Amino acid sequence: MPTIAQRLAALDWDAIAAELDARGLATTPPVLTPGECAALAALYDEPARFRSTVDMARHRFGAGTYKYFARPLPAVVEALRVHAYPHLARVANEWAARLGSATRYPATLDAFLAQCAEAGQPKPTPLLLRYEAGGYNCLHRDLYGDVFFPIQMLGFLDRPGVDYGGGEFLIVEQRPRAQSAAEVAAGAQGAFAFFTTQVRPVTGTRGTYRVQVRHGVSRVHWGVRRTLGVIFHDAR
Repeated sequence: MPTIAQRLAALDWDAIAAELDARGLATTPPVLTPGECAALAALYDEPARFRSTVDMARHRFGAGTYKYFARPLPAVVEALRVHAYPHLARVANEWAARLGSATRYPATLDAFLAQCAEAGQPKPTPLLLRYEAGGYNCLHRDLYGDVFFPIQMLGFLDRPGVDYGGGEFLIVEQRPRAQSAAEVAAGAQGAFAFFTTQVRPVTGTRGTYRVQVRHGVSRVHWGVRRTLGVIFHDAR
């Protein structure tokens, strides 16, 4: 079986970058096996694996729960985070240049996390999310401090239409002087979605402008939906 690094390297990153440019959202074919998805989902019931649990309803974030992993991260999660980052850093740096920002992202995750630590953001942010029937997630952004990475990834651990119904992942863009536009991804089991964390560049007739982006999850109609969130910046 190819390693996580080999599976990520085999993805068409040029196509992913183009889709992120066009939509702010890009999806992949399955990267994780059903067994790996099941093993990750099963970690939800191991409290020692996590540093924090959030009840969305309590905070009016939606309906469902999510848990932030503690260090050390599970090996699969660590590998996904480490080996996806360099591909996405190239996109992030292109976006920064187009937006006229002086920010540049280092080539490795370790170097970027060192910047997070220097800014007082030492806590890991990868997480498992769980929604049962009626669950949903309000539109939001995952910003945990002054330092953040402009792209995130989401792994689908269950089978849409088989294990659950509804629960589509969505992003909503607010373009200047225009109505909001939405993009939706159902996601096959083991597949990933890459999406904009906060802002991305869009080229229009008058040049490049910035688009504000939020993401969320539509209501789950039946079953249980579980996902893996891989956020590259650490938290305060």
